[in-house]
Amino acid sequence: MKRTLISLTLFVAGFLAHSFMDSSAMGNPNLTVTRFGWVIELKPEMIRKYKQLHAHPWPAVNAKLKDCNISNYSIYMKEVAQGKHMLFSYLEYTGTDFEADMAKMAADPETQRWWKETDPCQKAIETAGEGEWWSTMEEIYHLD
Repeated sequence: MKRTLISLTLFVAGFLAHSFMDSSAMGNPNLTVTRFGWVIELKPEMIRKYKQLHAHPWPAVNAKLKDCNISNYSIYMKEVAQGKHMLFSYLEYTGTDFEADMAKMAADPETQRWWKETDPCQKAIETAGEGEWWSTMEEIYHLD
């Protein structure tokens, strides 16, 4: 859990500059949406398990994500070199205290149980920062 909280703090620091006002988000013209993009390696021997887990995500985990003001969450997979697979994650955060929401998620027993299933499938990339699991990506373009 300590690794998760450190990583989530790094995510916040890396993406505060990517907030924008989205008048269509949940019908609220004053809603601030922060976009996040992350990357991590997927262990080749775990691809099948990872896909199966995400084909049938646990309802309590999905509910906790929404409860923590996360929406439009997607994970993509790509083989980037022979036998090397990467995961790209994108989400939008619509809350007002990302660190508190991520701490609430990290404290959730069902989410912790989910991470015990998914974390062994993943491997931090070589350029990951200190304590970083999913590596923060820099947003360089966004079309409104």
